[in-house]
Amino acid sequence: MNESTFPLIHNTVSIMSPFLLAATGGLFTELTGMLNIALEGLMLIGAFFSVIFTAVTGSLFLGILLGIIFAMLVSLLFGVISLYLKANIFISGLATNLLASGLTVVLAYQLFGNKGVIRFENIPKLPVFSVPFLQRIPVVGDLLIGHNVLVYLSWACLLIASVVIYRTPFGLRLRGTGLGKETIASLGLSPRGYQLKAILISGFTCGLAGAMLTLNLSAFVPNITAGRGWIALVVIYLGNKTPLGILIASFVFGFAESFSNYAQGAIDIPSEFILAFPYIITVLAMIGYSVWRHYRTKV
Repeated sequence: MNESTFPLIHNTVSIMSPFLLAATGGLFTELTGMLNIALEGLMLIGAFFSVIFTAVTGSLFLGILLGIIFAMLVSLLFGVISLYLKANIFISGLATNLLASGLTVVLAYQLFGNKGVIRFENIPKLPVFSVPFLQRIPVVGDLLIGHNVLVYLSWACLLIASVVIYRTPFGLRLRGTGLGKETIASLGLSPRGYQLKAILISGFTCGLAGAMLTLNLSAFVPNITAGRGWIALVVIYLGNKTPLGILIASFVFGFAESFSNYAQGAIDIPSEFILAFPYIITVLAMIGYSVWRHYRTKV
């Protein structure tokens, strides 16, 4: 039972977590000088395989772990094709998204004879951290208490990413790869190696993000990611390519989606507009960011 004082804020924190996880992984690739448009497909792979393996094994841990592994395998394929076979990274990224979309539907039909929603009635539920007394504290309780374990893991991933990027030699070299590959190469290091590692990290976080989508529902819906990987790209830029900025931008988009869910039954406006609201916010945010960058560079 949800005892939150402000359900809109409480739901925002849960909804923002897939954005936060995907954007955290995407930040690593962005810092190495690559725009990773395969986030959507990697999330979808993680979503599909995590719920399937959770149902097969009866274990949340194994299901999530195997979902992450499959997302990382696809990210490895994407990285090898882009970096070592010299394919255009935008084309290979789009191909990864199309592969994920088609592969999950085909496998779902082959395994379950169903191209639509596949429900798993008896799989374990994600554990929820609940402290009723703290949860009743206005705003603070809604932000911090009563969420499932993957929400807290998304915060941990962002914190670890901040430390790795700014406090470790690996993070320094990662950022150096994006600033100048020649400098990294002159040190006897492989720029492509660091870029591939960044892609694998994005596969890990996207696998977690996808797992959260399907395990929350105990079901797989074709193309369940619904553009969240693309929004995660916007989050990276709107957050100015920093962990704190990504956290704030994720909250903004999470709030937009939470508000659209709330508004469907509370505001008398066309449902098509309400459902499109998060994507309208995405477009407006990118326009605002572009204008801000334009005037900032002029100053």
